[in-house]
Amino acid sequence: MQRKYSPLFILSLALFSITARAQETIYPVAKQQGITAITHATVHIGNGTVLNDATVLFENGKITNLGVGLAAPAGATVVDASGKQVYPGLILPSTNLGLVEVGAGVRGTNDYREIGENNANIRALVSYNTDSKIINNLRANGVLLAHVAPSGELIEGQSSVVQLDAWNFEDAAYKADNGQYISLPSFILRARGGRGGMARPTEDNPLKGAMDRVEKIKTFFTEAKAYLTEKNHVANNLRFEAVRGLFSGKQKLFVRANEVKQMLVAIDLGKTFGFKVVIVGGSEAFQIANILADNNIPVIISNQHALPSTEDDDVDQPYKLPAQLSKAGVLFALNDENDKAKHMNISFNAGTAAAYGLSREEALTALTLNTAKILGIDDKTGSIEIGKDANIIISNGDILDMRGNAVTNAFIQGRAISLDNKQKQLNERYKAKYKIK
Repeated sequence: MQRKYSPLFILSLALFSITARAQETIYPVAKQQGITAITHATVHIGNGTVLNDATVLFENGKITNLGVGLAAPAGATVVDASGKQVYPGLILPSTNLGLVEVGAGVRGTNDYREIGENNANIRALVSYNTDSKIINNLRANGVLLAHVAPSGELIEGQSSVVQLDAWNFEDAAYKADNGQYISLPSFILRARGGRGGMARPTEDNPLKGAMDRVEKIKTFFTEAKAYLTEKNHVANNLRFEAVRGLFSGKQKLFVRANEVKQMLVAIDLGKTFGFKVVIVGGSEAFQIANILADNNIPVIISNQHALPSTEDDDVDQPYKLPAQLSKAGVLFALNDENDKAKHMNISFNAGTAAAYGLSREEALTALTLNTAKILGIDDKTGSIEIGKDANIIISNGDILDMRGNAVTNAFIQGRAISLDNKQKQLNERYKAKYKIK
């Protein structure tokens, strides 16, 4: 008897077969050999400084010199960037990149979420798929590093920073297990799908339900602190061991929070347990910007190209948020969590921020050096400075502008990586079919 398959199954199988065969010739490149010199470039350092007609030198993956009037050494590989713009590689500050491929339609390609309320010992790094087809699209748009994080109910697990040119997750690890993610419940009863999580509508008292879940988080950290102060244990507790870095200061607590009350709870957690806290989301952060600044709480703005959080907000409030945080002295980074765009509009989010109060260099810093500071990797990357990794992109025009964003070269730790991807390959295929030059 002939078996019948649903249209969804057939579509999912087709998508899987296409992605399974795509881009096999795009693979990591070997370690940098010799000296590379980018010459005659407009260099955006990433800290607000711009050098015109400048040269950047790097060797063994590290930037060794830069400046105006600097000559390329004999034997160096010269990249002429006349008329072009040079930037630090962009950094995705919070993402499920490499953990999600096709999306909800194909469950087998998703590995970003575990069941249960406490998954502190989950490591996103070991599930990171270096063969994700999305990675190549991001590299072509200038994104060279990403902070990969799990998702979940309350205590979600450990995040890591990866570089986007690797054979496996071990190669990709740029800073392993640098953060622990938690997700706070909403203190506002909303329909499912609202921003910032929600208090469950089945509860008679949603506020009490939210506070009960916050108490679960506090209880876990209290018990973890007691466990970690003991010198000897009858048995190791993997969840408690996973948050050791929070108490020692080696990890940061990344808190998914959009509402003011959620952010105030996050601040309280930081004070109570001595954690370094980072807000992820922050759509209502403008309401308590001074409090965030006073408590040295950085914010990763999840998505500017969105509707306001409440009907009382200005329609352009998400666009103004970066400038408002900057004015208050809050350290912030820009992100793009739009599931349809797959993070590829992150530089254009910065362009929007530049149109609504930031300077263009401030907006660039929110994609580079600010992000590096928040993730604890600013000693290695985030700006084009001597001694840092040569994570560099070259564009024909302004990287923050759709009309100018055209990345021609990219280097990760000095390696000239491929900028090819499935979309470019399809473009060439059909140009050949229809004889388009």
